[in-house]
Amino acid sequence: MFVKGIMKPVHKCFVAKSEDKLSGILDLLNENDIEGMPVLKGETFIGMISKNIIYQAYFKTDQEKNTFLNETTAGDIAEYPDYYIHDEEVFERTLPSFKGFPVLAVVDENRKFQGLVTRYDVIEQFESAFGARKKGIRIAFTSEESAGRIERLGNIIKSYHENVISLATFDETDKLARRIVLKIEPNDNIEQFTKKLEKSGFRILSVKEV
Repeated sequence: MFVKGIMKPVHKCFVAKSEDKLSGILDLLNENDIEGMPVLKGETFIGMISKNIIYQAYFKTDQEKNTFLNETTAGDIAEYPDYYIHDEEVFERTLPSFKGFPVLAVVDENRKFQGLVTRYDVIEQFESAFGARKKGIRIAFTSEESAGRIERLGNIIKSYHENVISLATFDETDKLARRIVLKIEPNDNIEQFTKKLEKSGFRILSVKEV
């Protein structure tokens, strides 16, 4: 899945224009209980603004508070101009990108603002990928890195008529092994199924109903 498939479109996003005064931005942040939002110059993303960024900028100036808030614009103090992800990126790339904000700007190749990805939306996608919201049997096991291991696993799943909820693989500390987490619907042949996995070279780590 690509980022553009999970992002919130422009018309559903809170954004600040570069010419917007900080007083109005601070009101918007407070009224909607949001920590930060993108700053746009026209349709181009130029950075982020937040309550903390505003407070930090104020402490660095010798202006009186009302003067500062009513005369300074978002474009004057926007930070993190590289805090964005491209709309054609796969969604897995988003989670490591969140740094201090619950939202991440999405742009096209010309930095034109396309929308926002929220940390909550990304976590929901990971939960879906792991089948976290559906009850089942979670089987964790390892396999040596070898050609055809997934095909072998698929054949075993097929022969036991297992209904797969999710399947994920992870790097092991040992580079010659790979950890696999399989979640299947509950049934009466779990013990036979796991024994077959073991006989086929997969080392079972845990079997748990979740």
